[in-house]
Amino acid sequence: MYILGLNAYHGDSSASIMHNGDVIAASEEERFRRIKHWAGFPSEAVKFCLKEAGVSISEIDYITISRDPSANIHKKLIHAAKNLVSAKTLIDRLANTKKVANVKEELSQALGVPVIEIKAEIKNIEHHRSHMASAFFASPFDEAAILSIDGFGDFTSTMIGVGRGNKIEVLDSVIYPHSAGVFYTAFTQYLGFDKYGDEYKVMGLAPYGMPTMVEKLRDVLKFKDNGLFELNIKYFRHVKEGVQMSWEGGEPNIGPIFSDYLVDMFGPARQKTDELTQYHKDLAASVQRITEELIFHILNHLQKRTGLKNICIAGGVAQNSVVNGKVLANTSFESLYIPSAGHDAGTALGSSLYLYNHVLGQPRLQPIYHASTGSRFCNDEIEAYLIEQNISYTRYSDEELYERVTNRLLDAGVVGWFQGRAEFGPRALGHRSIIADPRRSDAKDLLNAKIKRRESFRPFAPSIMKEYVSEYFEITDNVPFMEKVFPIRKEKHAEIPAVTHVDGTGRLQTVDAENNPRYYNLIKAFNAKTNVPILLNTSFNENEPIVNTPKEALDCFLRTKMDMLVLENIVIER
Repeated sequence: MYILGLNAYHGDSSASIMHNGDVIAASEEERFRRIKHWAGFPSEAVKFCLKEAGVSISEIDYITISRDPSANIHKKLIHAAKNLVSAKTLIDRLANTKKVANVKEELSQALGVPVIEIKAEIKNIEHHRSHMASAFFASPFDEAAILSIDGFGDFTSTMIGVGRGNKIEVLDSVIYPHSAGVFYTAFTQYLGFDKYGDEYKVMGLAPYGMPTMVEKLRDVLKFKDNGLFELNIKYFRHVKEGVQMSWEGGEPNIGPIFSDYLVDMFGPARQKTDELTQYHKDLAASVQRITEELIFHILNHLQKRTGLKNICIAGGVAQNSVVNGKVLANTSFESLYIPSAGHDAGTALGSSLYLYNHVLGQPRLQPIYHASTGSRFCNDEIEAYLIEQNISYTRYSDEELYERVTNRLLDAGVVGWFQGRAEFGPRALGHRSIIADPRRSDAKDLLNAKIKRRESFRPFAPSIMKEYVSEYFEITDNVPFMEKVFPIRKEKHAEIPAVTHVDGTGRLQTVDAENNPRYYNLIKAFNAKTNVPILLNTSFNENEPIVNTPKEALDCFLRTKMDMLVLENIVIER
């Protein structure tokens, strides 16, 4: 049985393919289109998935799409009538719904095959059920509570439930217009970060401020006695105007969500070119703090309601790694699983898992602890390309490679590390990474000067050999997807300044020999020379999607001041 999963006509468009319970491939469309958070139909990701599986579209049994236009239809109509929603918003929604309904026609055009050859049965899976499935059915838990929380999907922003075996039971939900994701995005825009997906900048800025405005924000985001929440709609525009989203050329854009009332209460909005003042930093800290409190509020009620000790979290808000790192310390849950693609891209696979497990009653997959489902290239392919481009290179054995790369790192080198299959999700995990020596206090400046050119307040992450976590972090956990921020032991701050954030934390990635062997062996070689089992890890890109092919990696290397490029066993140096 082949199942093709899609997240389409939404930011972070993606596709996945499963065969009899095995995940063969999954990737975001942005990796192929080279436009961040690409929205629309994921035609290139579909072609990639079919090629990886070695099948044609005619051999697919089911196509799942993580949207169900019929979900909450009555609530949508009541809301539109009650709030006199604009005609433009209604027309846009209807057009989007029509596209979702024409999946076979889209595939026919994209693949150049007659519609009649696409025999697969189309299954629409509600957005948040897809999120929940992406977490629970990939987790190691036979039984767990589940939280899906983001902006909106199918008129819902939050869904709580329970997973048992191969079934998911929905317990409750929060519907439009109330949304924690909208709350965070509105203040992200207010703080001058107006690009789709910029919320992580507020998270990075927050440690530079003090949460002095939390009480003021309680008028914006209201906690309810039932463990859920609602927004004070006076602070937002989307209630009557809708969320104005467009994706001309594939780039998603969201119009302003915050209202004039929010400006009246919090002062003039920051323009992107304005200085970041202490007020802005304190507001970022306050937004982050109340969001953390909200997640703990939801989860503690959910734990009491279910009595379960395991929790799975997905959705855009689940990408807030600072919150994630505090969940177990601030709730009664004992174990937490978050997938590598907790954001909307992950719903492509989640919709397929929901169909396979919950609907069809098939047995669960093995727990997923790696994100390696994307593109891959062998040494011979890479050599052929470099010869064609007349690029000088050297090919090394594995041991020679680790020796060469670690020596360059010790010499203040910045290295592009491209190996294995590309990661599924927003974070580079040692397959499409830029790496540096974490002991250098100037490493952040080196990276921003040579490659990244990004805001100085944004941190870089530590990749650490799994067995050394307790030596460097105050909390010991398995964090393969860099999805949690933990305090770094104070006595280690001076040893690894490049990956220690201003508040003494680090966004942890644990690396083990079984799931990430080549990256593990590189860190091991670095540790043998330095007694530091850590590398600084950031995504291999320069204000673009993470590189997906040797060509994109080489282009990034040539237009920046990167010192070394590693493509599998092949090394290019300046």
